[in-house]
Amino acid sequence: MADQALTVTFRPSYFSRNLERELPMRHKIGFTLTIALVSLASCQTQPGTSSLETDDQKASYGIGLQMGSQLVPAESHLDVDAFMAGVRDAMAGNEPAVPQDQLQVALQALNQAVMEEETQRREVEGEKNTAEGEAFLAENADKEGIIVTESGLQYEVLREGDGPKPTTSDQVSIHYIGTLLDGTQFDSSYDRGQPATFGVTGVIPGFSEGLQLMSTGSHYKFYIPSEIGYGPNGSGRVIGPNATLVFEVEMLEIIQ
Repeated sequence: MADQALTVTFRPSYFSRNLERELPMRHKIGFTLTIALVSLASCQTQPGTSSLETDDQKASYGIGLQMGSQLVPAESHLDVDAFMAGVRDAMAGNEPAVPQDQLQVALQALNQAVMEEETQRREVEGEKNTAEGEAFLAENADKEGIIVTESGLQYEVLREGDGPKPTTSDQVSIHYIGTLLDGTQFDSSYDRGQPATFGVTGVIPGFSEGLQLMSTGSHYKFYIPSEIGYGPNGSGRVIGPNATLVFEVEMLEIIQ
């Protein structure tokens, strides 16, 4: 038992699509959660009792943080006392208190329950985001300076440049900030301290369309409907299903 691991797989119900790279999200649904019990020797102490001074202690704390974040989807089902009993038995080399066949049945039931709960949660969130997005875009379209394209993309020109516009075969160097309708920021090249560089067609459709409207030196604001954004899949835990996105973009350079 000392060299065994239990694996609980939460299969992905959606995927994320990159802008410059995968957006930096702290939590992502759709993962394989491997509880390698033998690696948890330093994670048995109660909260607040551990010193975090040595590299081993800091690394142990990091393992705990990572595991804790992965367990969030199953939080309502997790019995902490039973979980820790399993850790202690594994590390002591004790025989499992529950037969392996029963463990597998229970783990499969947990996996199914978590997936069903996540699917239901995302359906409710998607309906909410759709209603909010449609209301926002309808009102926004009537504002002065807002231009609406055939695809539904809305944009406004904050500063017009005088350089060339990129084509689908180009790469561009840009600065951008991405937010949700409530102002939640999910990505920013400014925060990373350097411009983002990527192919014009290597991003979500609404963003790609907007880039091709911009002359070098321009500063635009995009309002991207879900249909030409991440759609019903969303992206990670921050960009939910059917979310309308807002981007401020500065076109710095075309890299051919």
